[in-house]
Amino acid sequence: MAVKLTELVTSGGCAAKYPAARLQELLAGLVPAEAEDLLVGLSPADDAAVYRLDDSTALVFTLDFFPPLVDDPRDFGTIAATNALNDVFAMGGRPLLALSIAEFPEELPQETVAAILDAADTQVREAGAILAGGHTIRDPEPKYGLAVVGTVHPDGIWPKSGARPGDALFLTKPLGTGLVLHGAGRGLAGDEDVHSAVGWMTTLNRDWADVLRAFRPNAVTDVTGFGLLGHAYETAERSGVRLVLESDRWPALDGALEVARAGERTGGDRRNRDFAAAHVTVAGGVGDEAVALGWDPQTAGGLLVSLPADRAPALQAEWEARGLFVRRIGRVETGAGVHVD
Repeated sequence: MAVKLTELVTSGGCAAKYPAARLQELLAGLVPAEAEDLLVGLSPADDAAVYRLDDSTALVFTLDFFPPLVDDPRDFGTIAATNALNDVFAMGGRPLLALSIAEFPEELPQETVAAILDAADTQVREAGAILAGGHTIRDPEPKYGLAVVGTVHPDGIWPKSGARPGDALFLTKPLGTGLVLHGAGRGLAGDEDVHSAVGWMTTLNRDWADVLRAFRPNAVTDVTGFGLLGHAYETAERSGVRLVLESDRWPALDGALEVARAGERTGGDRRNRDFAAAHVTVAGGVGDEAVALGWDPQTAGGLLVSLPADRAPALQAEWEARGLFVRRIGRVETGAGVHVD
């Protein structure tokens, strides 16, 4: 009998992240390391740390792991690997080397564990990197992810903190992974909706990043557990600007808005609102389901890109010419916080 991985956990994917508000308090109590070659660390924190080796090369280092959000072990291994690798792409880097972070119950069938590890290895190779080892411990709740090292030119780093007034904002994947998977467990989303969501969660952000490098964006982050609005707030706060997001342009996964209209919300929705709702204003007429989509925790989500508006049409045309999904979803203004139109 096949093991249902999701029955072994209380929450899965990026929805299992520690609450952003509490994390912010914890990080505020740490003294950031000071080193001339530490280009990105805790002050401010970003999608990955970056350390300069010389004038032409810096290391990008990140780690990410979480409990299963799907039952199929190969899908879980691929999603977990994708989510970790995408942090390197979000910094402008290219993955080089990965190590597994694995926690499994001893009674989990050997073939299930092997499928998770093999799928992750396949995705690491697809990203152009090598899975070279890792560490595994016993845990009643399974968890898997990667520590990833990549490289980037010191002048080619994409921080969250660089958005500027006049920038255009793009999103490169539809939203709603949390809503769809949550809704599927309640009979509100179908198998095709889940299949589509898994397809997006197993898609690396590599191809979008490869195009984006030539356009020198001002700020980039990947949209994951804090939702579009949580990550938009991080970008606005660290850049000292206001992000204006046009909710009618937000792309949604099939089934996501239907789940939201039914009144269903994930636990991550509440934690994300606790983190950033005080800094987000919503215009009258924006539906509750759209707001829920904005707060929905994403797993292996797309890139949120901020770059000068005069470069935006050419970037969008290049992505579309390569068959890559993209949606222009807003702009950057002077001010603070996030406003939803």
